[in-house]
Amino acid sequence: MPELTEPELTDEVVAAAWVCVRDRRVLVVRADGSDAFYLPGGKPEPGETYAESAAREALEEVGIPVDPAALRPFSTIEAPAHNRPPGTRVRLITFISDAPGEPAPDNEITELAWFTSADTGRCAPAIQLLVAELVAASLID
Repeated sequence: MPELTEPELTDEVVAAAWVCVRDRRVLVVRADGSDAFYLPGGKPEPGETYAESAAREALEEVGIPVDPAALRPFSTIEAPAHNRPPGTRVRLITFISDAPGEPAPDNEITELAWFTSADTGRCAPAIQLLVAELVAASLID
């Protein structure tokens, strides 16, 4: 008789993020202690919509005030979660908009950059997929 095994359990992290494209490059950030770049974003707080979460995180991480009502849904990406236990996946709900001002690293963010597809290898897996979508949409090089 075949042995019955439990299906592999995976944890899922749900996060919302802001996509900011300028001059055919996308804004990315790197948190203290991380070896990969991400979008400004994070987990929603209780009672927050995904757009509100993306806007709050943009302000907290790069100092840019983003109006949640101005955010347009861009993509939902599912990928292995970077810097998490094996089997953990991320569902990243992204919103795109422009916003005035120059971003600067704040709170846990130690570095920010403007990436093209040439920089994909420096990004977390979900951001690598997002960069490919931005290239396919002719938004970045």
